[in-house]
Amino acid sequence: MDALFCIPMLSVFLIPVLSSYSTTLNFLFFYMTWSTLVLSHTPLRVEMFGTIAVRLIFYALPSIIMFLFDILTPSASVVIKAQGATGLPGGKRRRNIRVRELKIAGWSLLNLFMSIMLQWVIEALCVKAFKMRSTVKVALKLPMPYEMVRDLILGLLAREALTYGIHRYALHESNSILTKFHHFWYHQLHAPFPLSAHYDHPLTYLLSNFIPTYLPAVMFRFHMLTYLIYLVIISVEETFAYSGYTVMPTNFFLVGIARRMDMHLLTYGEGNFGPWGIMDWIFKTTVGDAELIDDATDDAEEREREARAKRAYEAAQKKSNANVRPSKVQAQSVRGRR
Repeated sequence: MDALFCIPMLSVFLIPVLSSYSTTLNFLFFYMTWSTLVLSHTPLRVEMFGTIAVRLIFYALPSIIMFLFDILTPSASVVIKAQGATGLPGGKRRRNIRVRELKIAGWSLLNLFMSIMLQWVIEALCVKAFKMRSTVKVALKLPMPYEMVRDLILGLLAREALTYGIHRYALHESNSILTKFHHFWYHQLHAPFPLSAHYDHPLTYLLSNFIPTYLPAVMFRFHMLTYLIYLVIISVEETFAYSGYTVMPTNFFLVGIARRMDMHLLTYGEGNFGPWGIMDWIFKTTVGDAELIDDATDDAEEREREARAKRAYEAAQKKSNANVRPSKVQAQSVRGRR
């Protein structure tokens, strides 16, 4: 873990943001920092600790803080929830957080950790076992700005296409076991809330989240810096798009993605299969007009009421059975005395 918090690694993220020097000096300091990082660590360590740092700073920590905000102060959180109380981790129950919500948060973080470990295994096999070049380019030479922009556009468009195709045809329009896993896990959520971006059965998660995210970087062999920026964009998108909040850093972009995620869950996966909506617009699978949102929200609330009624009935039945057993024992003991 020393590499994760060492000065060169942290400087890669902090110098462009916190420095007050001129652009030329900033670039010089950044290049010196990058060179120190690349020369003092193996490419595999640079890639893995860079990936962990981005995921930790831009997804895991903000999502955990938002999740705690939702469950500890639901009265304040519900004010900025797009779906009201339905968008809280505990739904209408607000403060009555069950083990299920904590399991969802735990599985989300576990899936994220699993994806990072799988990336490490793939890189280790390529470099050490098969003596191939690394899937992500870690080099002293920095990419030109136009190369970074080109790769980012290509990578994000490839991710959109892969996510749409896998999500729609493999997880919704098929009868495979993965479809059942996806519906039984992810589509049991009543609405997106913080940390739910990475929640799904591990197999369907790897198929629908890890592959569309990692494969474009392998296809276009991103430079490590390009890959870090690519991960930052995706991590920020996942953090806010699945938060359920109406307040976003960029209302122009993130709010639209967030409402698309809401509608995908509220309509039981009738549309909005891609994260940005480009493929949904092309193939006319966009859902989300105002009337449909109201109907879907009402339907979600009705499902929650039915689930509460079912749990209350089961609890009453167990209590009734518990009361019947002692009375039977007493009756048997009376008959024994006679």
